[in-house]
Amino acid sequence: MSFRDLLESSEHRKNVAHFSAIVCIALSDGEINEKEEASILRFASKLDISDEEYEYILKNPEKHPVNLPNTREEQLQHIYDLFKIIYADHYIDAVEESLIRKYAVGLGCTPVKANMVIQKSVQIFGGGLSFEDYQYLLDK
Repeated sequence: MSFRDLLESSEHRKNVAHFSAIVCIALSDGEINEKEEASILRFASKLDISDEEYEYILKNPEKHPVNLPNTREEQLQHIYDLFKIIYADHYIDAVEESLIRKYAVGLGCTPVKANMVIQKSVQIFGGGLSFEDYQYLLDK
C-alpha cells in the first residue's frame, strides 16, 4: 500500500467516524426524523460514505463510538472538520446546525460553549464576519 493510499484510507476512516458520531447523535433523542434523515444523507454524500457503510452504520451505530478528544484543540479540530464538510455546499440548514451543536456537546463542550462555537463558526464559514473580526483574524 502506498503512502497516498494510507492517507486516503486514514481520511476515510476519520470521515466514517464523523458520520457515525452524527448518526449516534441523531439517534440520541429516539428515532431519526425526516429532516434529520435528509441531513444525514447529505453528510453521507459529503463524507464519501458508501451505501453499504451508510446502511451498516444506521443499523449498528454502537459499533463506531464517538472518540472523545483529549484537548480543547482536538474538540475544535473535530468541529472544524465537520464545518468544512457542511459548508462544502456553502449552506447550513437548521437541522445540520442542530446536529453539529449536539455533536459539539457530545465531544465535551458545555451547551453554552457549544452554542458560542457554533454561532462563531457559522459566521466564519458563512462569510458573516464583521470587519473587526476579519481584521482580528488577519492580524493574528
